[in-house]
Amino acid sequence: MRKYVAEFLGTFMLVFLGTGTVVVAQGDTLTIGLAFGLAITIMAYSLGGISGGNFNPAVSLAMIFNKRLSVKDGLFYMLSQALGAIAASGVLSIFIHALKLPSDGYGQTDFPNISAGTAFLVETLITFLFVFVILMVTSQKFGNSTMAPLTIGITLAFLIIVALNLTGGSLNPARSLGPALFAGGSALSHYWVYLLAPFVGSAIAAFLGQWMGSEE
Repeated sequence: MRKYVAEFLGTFMLVFLGTGTVVVAQGDTLTIGLAFGLAITIMAYSLGGISGGNFNPAVSLAMIFNKRLSVKDGLFYMLSQALGAIAASGVLSIFIHALKLPSDGYGQTDFPNISAGTAFLVETLITFLFVFVILMVTSQKFGNSTMAPLTIGITLAFLIIVALNLTGGSLNPARSLGPALFAGGSALSHYWVYLLAPFVGSAIAAFLGQWMGSEE
């Protein structure tokens, strides 16, 4: 049970700090990217020893494919991650109302300037790159357990910076779910992109990681 609580808390921190930086702090692109990246780094160092520090259903899917995580644990991880993201957006809603900020602004991901097909490609690509880095840097053969959380956090930060004006840079179905449920509108109707594309990118990364020898 501690593993599932760890995944809940890690995802809560990711969404709370990341989307809070967008909405409450109204940070610029660099600040937003670093907020998400450093949130992952902090929680990976804090809780990675308990659950592995997935904090992302796409990462958990890759771990299932590569037999680092059982199917049962993987599914409960995904549920815990989704609940953590929803809880974080729920807490953020209190602050949004207290500050009288726009009621539809929760740091949600969307793609108002590009097509759904392009958005799907962007999210697939950046999730693939992110998950591939995770698999390699945490590999027993090639990885570096001491530097892994920092490497993963920096990678996430810069991928979000690149993708922020395209899709919002989700790379994470749970991260997009919480804000979309509270914001509604096109963020919710477009959620299918943020659900499916990261899983596709994750699956590709898992198989490429195997081919590169990450699981030996």
